[in-house]
Amino acid sequence: MAIPEERVLAVRAETLFAPGRFQGCRPGGRAWLEILLEPSHWHYPRRAEAENDPTWKQVIPYVLLEHAGELLAYQRGRGGGEARLAELHSIGWGGHIAAEDATIFTPHGPSAYAEAVRRELREELIFEPEIVASDRIAGLINDDSLPVGRVHIGVVHIWKLRGREVRKREKQIVAPRWRRLDELRAPELRDKLESWSRFCVEAWEGLAQPEE
Repeated sequence: MAIPEERVLAVRAETLFAPGRFQGCRPGGRAWLEILLEPSHWHYPRRAEAENDPTWKQVIPYVLLEHAGELLAYQRGRGGGEARLAELHSIGWGGHIAAEDATIFTPHGPSAYAEAVRRELREELIFEPEIVASDRIAGLINDDSLPVGRVHIGVVHIWKLRGREVRKREKQIVAPRWRRLDELRAPELRDKLESWSRFCVEAWEGLAQPEE
């Protein structure tokens, strides 16, 4: 029996950017989030096609794990899901949301989306659910300057943790380590970060301040 082709959650770029196109990290991003989290805008194109078609923006939860002012960083190993990011450093956790997740989607789009995000994190990391003190969507990332960025949109989440008891589950995650913001902003590490992580580091003060 043939293995079904992977289908992933995406939105039409022209629909998503109706409020205007932006480059980099947009803290808050309420106008775009309202569009992105509306279930009627969700589609599941074949990933193999969407990866080379900028009319789609594949939705990527990009979770920042924060504890006591530090963020959990790591290096992407070879053999991961996105070869174009191999060996770069990152502070973002999460990945594509597959069509199989559609079974948990309900008319309450944001809550169903949140459950899919938690599943993504459980696939990458080992942690007790009680360690998560709070979680919220903090903004969006768009990078049209790179081929990988032109076909993805990042939804920035901040999970505040009660402790550091987090271990990697996937072997493609290399050397996870808690980092202070000044370390991440230092040239020797900043220049090794993938663009989405650089955007988040630069915009951290805006991301860390919840909208009123």
